[in-house]
Amino acid sequence: MPSIETLTTAAASLMLCACVLWAADGLSPAPPKPAARAGKIPVILDTDIGDDIDDTWALALLLKSPEIDLKLVVTDQGKAVYRAKIIARFLQRAGRTGVAVGLGVPVAKLPDEGVNQAAWVQDYDLKAYPGKVHEDGVEAIIDTIMNSQQPVTVVAIGPLPTLAAALDRQPEIAKRARFVGMHGSVRRGYDGAKDPCPEYNVKANPKACRNVFTAPWDMTVTPLDTCGLAHLRGDKYARVRDSKDPVAAALIENYRVWAAAIKQAAKADKESTTLFDTVAAYLSFSEELLKMEKLGIRVTDGGMTVIDPAAKVMSVATEWKDMAAFEDFLVQRLTGSR
Repeated sequence: MPSIETLTTAAASLMLCACVLWAADGLSPAPPKPAARAGKIPVILDTDIGDDIDDTWALALLLKSPEIDLKLVVTDQGKAVYRAKIIARFLQRAGRTGVAVGLGVPVAKLPDEGVNQAAWVQDYDLKAYPGKVHEDGVEAIIDTIMNSQQPVTVVAIGPLPTLAAALDRQPEIAKRARFVGMHGSVRRGYDGAKDPCPEYNVKANPKACRNVFTAPWDMTVTPLDTCGLAHLRGDKYARVRDSKDPVAAALIENYRVWAAAIKQAAKADKESTTLFDTVAAYLSFSEELLKMEKLGIRVTDGGMTVIDPAAKVMSVATEWKDMAAFEDFLVQRLTGSR
């Protein structure tokens, strides 16, 4: 049997040869890759898609990530039919009708239809979706997690009443799943403001957020400290805007509809909005480009996420290691380019 030293030298030689061949081919270095995992990660996306456009960007990123096996997309924060139509039509355009759609719990005082991406689905019949549509999205979450042979990652990018309802109905899901969320403001606020502030996904329903944050699952969150800085501008945005990839094309269609609805149609020609939710989608399979801290986080009644050593400890993305590399990564994934 060869010695350990011999094997190590041989492996190093092979790696050097590969690097030489790569350079000889005239190719630029590959972007950072997530750490290898055994098989794909089963994922449930819990989303208030249809309000801010960043949820649609996050859905697109998950669909374009080979690390992910997207099982179910569930609506949250009311407006269930409107949100489900966007999800279903987007999945259909992406050729991913094997992904199920779930309708979340209603929220008082919220209309069921008629907000920023409504024009994109005004003629879409949810019953025509070729995949499965679960009227009871709460039960769909529970069944997907409890019937999975490996732990499920729940990516949550909105307020959390639907997920809180699932925990209330079946607390055991927290022992069989991992939570990754776009929530809170720890040391910085919106647009990098020097002071933390109530972040929408928490402030909209502090009780639901507190229930989810104290459940016994492994938790990772991106607060405004990091996700609030993510944008695409200039050539990076133009590459997505002009891409012929069907997922990117459907994404930009939605962005144009959304921008027109808020009287900012010209914005969709120039740059993205803040892409908060894409960072949570990225964290479902990699932490490479972010600084992660283990922090106890407490949710206050006013929607603040406060560092508290006595609170549940979670992994928090508090700073970027390389935000420019994340932007490049996002463009490459969405457009299918190198």
